Amino acid sequence: MSETIPQGVPAPRPVAFARTVPSSGGRTGALRWLVHAVVAFIVLWFLPILALLLSSLRPQADTATSGWWMALVRPSYTAENYLLALDQLRIAGSLGTSLAIAIPTTVLVVLLSVIGAYALVRMNFAGRTALSLLLVALLVTPPQITLVPLLRLYNLMGLSGTIPGIWLYQVGFTLPFGVFLLRGFIALIPQELFERAHLDGASELRTFRSIVLPLSRPIMASLGIMAFLWSWNDLLIPLLFMGGSSMSLPITVNLAGMVAQTTQGQGPLMAATFLSVAIPLVLVISLQRYFVRGILGGAVKG
Repeated sequence: MSETIPQGVPAPRPVAFARTVPSSGGRTGALRWLVHAVVAFIVLWFLPILALLLSSLRPQADTATSGWWMALVRPSYTAENYLLALDQLRIAGSLGTSLAIAIPTTVLVVLLSVIGAYALVRMNFAGRTALSLLLVALLVTPPQITLVPLLRLYNLMGLSGTIPGIWLYQVGFTLPFGVFLLRGFIALIPQELFERAHLDGASELRTFRSIVLPLSRPIMASLGIMAFLWSWNDLLIPLLFMGGSSMSLPITVNLAGMVAQTTQGQGPLMAATFLSVAIPLVLVISLQRYFVRGILGGAVKG
């Protein structure tokens, strides 16, 4: 039975609920905090590099009596530390040795990784599953447990104290990561591209060269940057395998010896350290867009 409303009494009005409009002030404030956090991170990241650069350009008398920040208050710069580092500390030879190790290692890691990843994704052969499991096992294997057996093997093969011996070690322990990284990327390439290439009569080699390599350039650049940095910054392996060699030692080994034995003061050591940082820093800055694209490339299919 419906309820009647007496005459003369106004009908109740529906309650109007106010719509909540998201305030742009909150988003602006969050964005401002995010920008401040990014700027603070960049400043903290570049601060040690700036301190290293200013310390390497200061006269040794100033370095011994005041902090590096005084170079901003009372500027006094000289190139003497770099001349001493290149002449007496033989940094040029160490930089050349490090480049002779890092560049071939990087090229071999990238080339073998993309070939191995393509084979695991596109080719059907016996033992592919076992090889994939072995790849994962090598990723979690500490390289330190192989040092003693490999040192004995290198002594028997005459590879101890040689640059090719460093190549073999660094490539061998970086390759599983490279294959694992590129395998995930190549698996996301649309199947239609391979089918169309096969319908056109393309061989596996031509498919690899025409489809896989062009699409994989960003991730290959990312892998190349990481492989170069790992090889360049490696101290343990060159120290063990080339510590007693008569040739110029890599920059990391040379710097480690300078910290304990140098009699030239802190200025030349700072100059040598900055030179060792400058080369990989220039590489990362020049290839940063490829690095970001390569790292994020496997996150979105297609």
